[in-house]
Amino acid sequence: MNRVRVDRLAGRRVLVTGAAGTFGRQLCADLVAAGARVVGVDRQPGTGPDGVPVLGADLTDPDTVGPAVTAAVDRLGGLDLLVNNAGVGGPAPAELPPDETVRQQLEVNLLGAWRVTAAALPALEAARGRVVFVASRMALLPLPLAAAYGVSKRALVAYADALRHEVGSHVGVSVVYPSMVASPIHDSTAEAGLSLSGVSRLEPVTGVIRAILYAATAPRAPRDVATTGRGRVELALARHAPALADRIVRRTVRARLAAGDLDGAPLAAGMVRRHRDPSTRP
Repeated sequence: MNRVRVDRLAGRRVLVTGAAGTFGRQLCADLVAAGARVVGVDRQPGTGPDGVPVLGADLTDPDTVGPAVTAAVDRLGGLDLLVNNAGVGGPAPAELPPDETVRQQLEVNLLGAWRVTAAALPALEAARGRVVFVASRMALLPLPLAAAYGVSKRALVAYADALRHEVGSHVGVSVVYPSMVASPIHDSTAEAGLSLSGVSRLEPVTGVIRAILYAATAPRAPRDVATTGRGRVELALARHAPALADRIVRRTVRARLAAGDLDGAPLAAGMVRRHRDPSTRP
């Protein structure tokens, strides 16, 4: 179990994106409880837990990101920690042309985090601070019918890796890999009949928050942080035995197809048709 040094958060100046979301609200509350000074950024401005100010910004709009980050840094008097937590999901089969759902996920999950980080880097470098990216286990262990999410999160990891090479001597860069957490981010997928139930195991929000806080307080910024013991195994499998990981995913998905779980999902029609065509067995 990764040890969180809560005492190292006292007085830290922290910016959290997606502060009004499932992870963001709990993260802000836990940071404040540990003595950190926190400002949030979200599409929905207002006041978060324990009076945390949440500034309004649309991460898909470059014109709003810079001013919001500048306002947050000014209010905090500097910046020690940036948590790129904001994210969106939704169904997006890889076999279909990219649509607005795909564009939005790439804009928020990848480019939004990139914009915020670039705007925050001067303050982070001055403080020898850290940036934590909340990615997804799907960045390394992709699932069908959710291509945009997996692609955006894998690209986010690639961005973090490049950033580490550029600024790692002065700014710690970590990536956290949650699995599936009960959250509104999955609503549109469930409504499309593409629930991940039976494919991805739910984990508690507290484990994700703990992983973020570990990345923020470890003596040296860890490169990659899993959120559960199972997650560590899955990440190792995806990195070192990708063919085996693919077989496990395919077996699980075939079981759902055989059970008829995706029969009523129009976006899964191609997979259902191919599954029932004996001439196309791999």
